[in-house]
Amino acid sequence: MKIRTILACSLFWAIASNAYAIKYSLPTTPGDTVISYSPDETIQVETEQNETLLDVARRYLLGQTEVVRINPDVDRWLVKKGQKIRLPNKRILPSTPHKGITLNIAEFRMYVYPPDQPGTVLSFAHGVGRQDWKTPLGQTHVERKIKDPVWNPPESIRREHAANGDPLPAVVPAGPHNPLGAYALYLALPGEYRIHGTDIDKIFGIGMQITHGCVRMYPEDIEKLYYMTPIGTPVYIVKQPIKVGWLDNNLYVEAHPDLEGEDMTQDQRYAVALDLIRKANNGELPEFDQAVLNEVLTKLDGDPRPIYERLPPLEGEVHEAAIEDIPVIGKPAPVVKPKIEKKPAIKELTAGKKPLAAKTKAPLPGKLAAKKVPIDKDIGKKAAASKKTTATKAVAKPAAKTKAVASKPAAAVKASTTKKAGSAGGYYHGN
Repeated sequence: MKIRTILACSLFWAIASNAYAIKYSLPTTPGDTVISYSPDETIQVETEQNETLLDVARRYLLGQTEVVRINPDVDRWLVKKGQKIRLPNKRILPSTPHKGITLNIAEFRMYVYPPDQPGTVLSFAHGVGRQDWKTPLGQTHVERKIKDPVWNPPESIRREHAANGDPLPAVVPAGPHNPLGAYALYLALPGEYRIHGTDIDKIFGIGMQITHGCVRMYPEDIEKLYYMTPIGTPVYIVKQPIKVGWLDNNLYVEAHPDLEGEDMTQDQRYAVALDLIRKANNGELPEFDQAVLNEVLTKLDGDPRPIYERLPPLEGEVHEAAIEDIPVIGKPAPVVKPKIEKKPAIKELTAGKKPLAAKTKAPLPGKLAAKKVPIDKDIGKKAAASKKTTATKAVAKPAAKTKAVASKPAAAVKASTTKKAGSAGGYYHGN
């Protein structure tokens, strides 16, 4: 097995500043659904100071849970200087349409298929609803977007916080302590479900089951998603703890633990895996490596493992990936042309000269697929108004070159994080 260890400081931070493992190229072989950041099987980084696995997750924009699971022999609260830490490399795409946004809450991860970047998929870590405030499953769409949202916590959330000794005001203004963060994408669901950022107090909760139903992201990630996502973008919310996919004629299996409040037995996991393997292999169960499958279903570390290799397909033969049937929930998506919002450019002033406005011209992104549904008058007006607008490509924010900031002492981080997890959330159906 090839293992890549990142030792040089410059390479270490180059990967971090480029948002490690966020953008992937889709496989070139039709039907393949396994993506990877590196051609090597495993990626490792070597820490430069004493810190925690939470610090490692934050640096690489990864979820806390996935980093802890893939490093079972590392103390979450004390990672010593020079210690090697594994980072996720391969991922199996969920069995959903390769368009819009897919939220697989079972792995605390989002997959985004940008309409203006064919052949690519972006993946972001996120937090999901806890046991008593579950994130709903099904197909919906982005109904509206708000920058610097104000949060009006409902009475039920205020009572909960008051009972925990953490009273909330009726209105939480925009700012660093607003649980919605700086950007929010509202889904067409009853109950104010959103995909939003986070406040500085709960930054280590990404990749955990701690919200009141909403999907919470790192500040850098939600900003990127906000400007690249048009109104009307389809959103598929699924729960797929076990995934199966092909890459170069090798069949991979990936498994994640149950969410809180769920308890799938080993026999049930095995049955689910066999069904997915059969579907991926044109309805037939191949002679796969049972020992590897048992290991994957026991470790539940989210690391895809190959269990079977098939003969290359005949010329002209195409293997299609299975797509899960996802019911529509909430309001139907309006038939409108998507508009990608342009991210404001940073103004650079020069002495005695006015800044020049950047001229950009980009083609309209392709229409998003939508079922034919009755359109009421209000939606019709929105669609008519939308046709008059010109869509532009999102302007990517330049990667900042910064030095690592020394982490908090392990004990202090542990204490503060424990407190956050206890009061986590306070969000209207998932803040």
